[in-house]
Amino acid sequence: MERVKEGGNHMRLVPGVHQVEGVEANVYILEFPDHLTLVDTGLPSNAGRILSCIDGLGRKPSDIRNIVLTHCHVDHTGNVRALKRSTGARLLVHEKDAPFVAGREELPLPKGLDEATQKAMSSFQTEYTEPDVLLREGDAIDGLEVIHLPGHTPGSISLYSEERGILFAGDAIRFLDGRLQGPPEPFTPDMDLAIRSLRKLTGLEYDVLLSGHGTPLMPGASERVRVFCQALFQSGDNA
Repeated sequence: MERVKEGGNHMRLVPGVHQVEGVEANVYILEFPDHLTLVDTGLPSNAGRILSCIDGLGRKPSDIRNIVLTHCHVDHTGNVRALKRSTGARLLVHEKDAPFVAGREELPLPKGLDEATQKAMSSFQTEYTEPDVLLREGDAIDGLEVIHLPGHTPGSISLYSEERGILFAGDAIRFLDGRLQGPPEPFTPDMDLAIRSLRKLTGLEYDVLLSGHGTPLMPGASERVRVFCQALFQSGDNA
């Protein structure tokens, strides 16, 4: 499979799936004949960049029907309010992360970060947004199955398409610097649960892994994920 550069800030990864570049966390656009779906929205102040990609695809902002969040961290939710305002799209979030996205509850700042990083994180002005649809394990969106993977956040999810052979993994598992990695430990309150959650991914078959950070892993992604997860589980069993 080949990644095709399509414009100044977006790339076609596989047919019907595009990645917005330059928004820190990865933002994916799923293209259908009658609408578009976004997976995550990047850090704040990037709504214009995302809408520019939509224009570059020859589509209109109103074509965005769904915005699906893999979890509630600001680098994934940062442009939800602006995008909903300009597109009229529905916001879909797992029910366990909905209170944080809506601002009814606050996630504590991660522990163990240096002062400069904590200051940078607290500088982001989160615009809270009430979700339109609360997701649960096994729900389906545009042919994508919701897989609940708690640990990184209470409502972290991946989205799986058996037909397309794609897993949108969020931050549950990432392909960075040429190797698979679990969720970032400083930002993962329950690392043990996050690792146990990965067992759900080991029985799936997919050729393409698209995570919340890093680069696409393809082809043969599911086998590489299985090997990685088995090593993680064995390490935990031997601890």
